[in-house]
Amino acid sequence: MDIIRLTEPSMAYARQIEEFRREVMAAQDASAFAGCSWLEEYDTAEAWLAFLARERDPATRTHTPADTRLAVRESDHRLVGIIDLRHHIDHPILRVWGGHMGYTVRPSERRKGYAGQMLRLNLVICREMGMEKILITCNENNVASEKTILSCGGIYESTVEVGKSRIKRFWITL
Repeated sequence: MDIIRLTEPSMAYARQIEEFRREVMAAQDASAFAGCSWLEEYDTAEAWLAFLARERDPATRTHTPADTRLAVRESDHRLVGIIDLRHHIDHPILRVWGGHMGYTVRPSERRKGYAGQMLRLNLVICREMGMEKILITCNENNVASEKTILSCGGIYESTVEVGKSRIKRFWITL
């Protein structure tokens, strides 16, 4: 398995961010853009990066404080995924079905262990931030994500209905 690192989104990855967006949009799966900080809403990497910069500033933030990181394969510097870490879940949606993290691996890089690496690396950051317990959710039919969460210490709590979807809730104690 290739090693990845988590890095801050920047213009150095603009072309890859736009390719990632196109690839995920083309796949049209139910978990598309989980943990991608509304990347689907922005046609260019520059516009998305400007949004992320506004969200980092408490004066212009419109959403729960979060950090978004790119998962980059070390061997060739390819962007393989994106992961969010929400600093808290004191919000009705996040508390019920959004959780502390979301992540997406680009379709061409799935089934290679990257989601597990991304989650484990993000859990290290959670510990460094002093977080003690993390809520992570996935759609009931997303077996790959469920396996990833369980492999990282997730303990199943419950399943909730959100619209027409059923969302599984898992807790990881740090």
